[in-house]
Amino acid sequence: MSEVTIYTKPGCPHCAAAKDDLQRRGICYTEHNVREDAVALQRMLDLNGGRRDVPTFVEGGRVAVGFNGH
Repeated sequence: MSEVTIYTKPGCPHCAAAKDDLQRRGICYTEHNVREDAVALQRMLDLNGGRRDVPTFVEGGRVAVGFNGH
C-alpha cells in the first residue's frame, strides 16, 4: 500500500473523521497541519490546484480533496 499523506487543520470535523477512518482501517498516514505549517500549506495548494479545502489526501501520486465518510 502506498503511503498516505493528509493535509488538515485543527477543528475541522471532516479532517477528524478522515483520520478516524484511516486509523480504523489500519492505514498509516502522515499528517500536515496547514494552519501551523506554511510550507505544508503551499505544498497542498500546489498539489490540489490552489484549493484551500481540507482534508486533502495524497496517495501514490493521486490527490483527493474532501471526505464524505467513505
